[in-house]
Amino acid sequence: MQQIATVQAAAGMVLAKDVETGDNRVLCGKGTALTEAMIDRFKRMDITHITVQGHPVVEEGAKTLKEEVMDIEQRFGRVRHIKPLMYLKKRIQERLIAARRPVEPAAGQGDGE
Repeated sequence: MQQIATVQAAAGMVLAKDVETGDNRVLCGKGTALTEAMIDRFKRMDITHITVQGHPVVEEGAKTLKEEVMDIEQRFGRVRHIKPLMYLKKRIQERLIAARRPVEPAAGQGDGE
């Protein structure tokens, strides 16, 4: 999942977290595919950031998935003989990869407001 500025949002992106108003009312639920109308509404309501599934926005200077996986390998390099830490490394890498995986919108979601 990735937190992005609302101005970076595009139709078809899928919300990874609920979008809430300032008084904590859910405006749009997790798993909803965004439409242009929804994005315009968020902007009008001064919602500056949203969290979407996958990693759809490439940030300048950001590491690639491969670079991040290699960083984890290096961090755990000195503890290769400790099985619980190797299990932890594997789980961290799996979660990182899953978070970057693009997600298709569920059927029936994102049909409008």
